[in-house]
Amino acid sequence: MNRGFGLTEIIIGSAILTTSLLSISLYYQQSIKVSRSTAQVAQASLLLEEGLEVAKFFRDTSWINVSAPATGTTYFISFNGTNWATSTTNVFIDGMFERTIRFDDVYRDGNDDIVSLGGTLDTGTRKVTATVSWRDRTATTTRVIETYITNIF
Repeated sequence: MNRGFGLTEIIIGSAILTTSLLSISLYYQQSIKVSRSTAQVAQASLLLEEGLEVAKFFRDTSWINVSAPATGTTYFISFNGTNWATSTTNVFIDGMFERTIRFDDVYRDGNDDIVSLGGTLDTGTRKVTATVSWRDRTATTTRVIETYITNIF
């Protein structure tokens, strides 16, 4: 009778220990996934902000850099070490992130409010859309930010 009771204690103790170790392992594995995902979202946010800063840089250099690109055309932006440039050729950042920028025309109504349809073309304002996409395990994640820039010079 005592021998069977000792064996039962060993089996139950082993099951509790195995379950505990497995739970701890799964917790740390999930923590690493969340940490990696958070780092990617943070980097994407910084790349988005940088994309808008590049649009402002283009504006500050010359308004023609902002007004000349075709409306609705998606451009990839890259830095060659000294200058920013646009291209229609895909540029990956860190082999993972794809960043694009798009300039769109802006129209205003009779009250000088921005409207999506109709109105008069405002040649001194452009809508800027920056997009960052990356592949995260099994899906593509995309973040978008939009703003308006004006010809202040």
